Amino acid sequence: MAKTAHDPSMILKPGCYDGLNQQIVNEMHASLQYNAIASYFDSEGLPALAGHFNRQADEERTHALKFVKYLHDAGARPLFKSIPDVRNDFKSASDAVQCALEGELKVTSQINDLVGTASKQNDYMTHTFLQWFVTEQLEEVSTVSTLLQIIKHAGPSLLLVEDHVRRMAAAAPEEADA
Repeated sequence: MAKTAHDPSMILKPGCYDGLNQQIVNEMHASLQYNAIASYFDSEGLPALAGHFNRQADEERTHALKFVKYLHDAGARPLFKSIPDVRNDFKSASDAVQCALEGELKVTSQINDLVGTASKQNDYMTHTFLQWFVTEQLEEVSTVSTLLQIIKHAGPSLLLVEDHVRRMAAAAPEEADA
């Protein structure tokens, strides 16, 4: 039987249990935000950028499911909460990617806070589980920052960015553990 936050036999510390459940919401929010950004690029006739952000949305959803699996593996039942609204209006490609960067910086802060909670509560299993996400966030922030710089350098010539994103997608191996 799955344990709840108040079950004394649960191996997760209460603060970690609460934080892991919140991180499911955070990752699903990030996924929806990427879908909104992809939709913006689709409406602008930029299919490579739309595809890139749709793949990012899938990756964030996969991250949320990793938290769900971890909770199940730890004998806890995930609690699914409502997801805050996402931003749907963008003035430009740069504005949309800036939104993505701000989102990745926020998720990085959330992951860091969760690592801090795990450390303070001596929940070393959760701390170890979170290390993959710490490394992943460095990659995510770096990738979005680079894309934002490229878009700013390209100016109005977003077709060059489209070509760059197509080459990136073609060169990237499928990530089995994303």
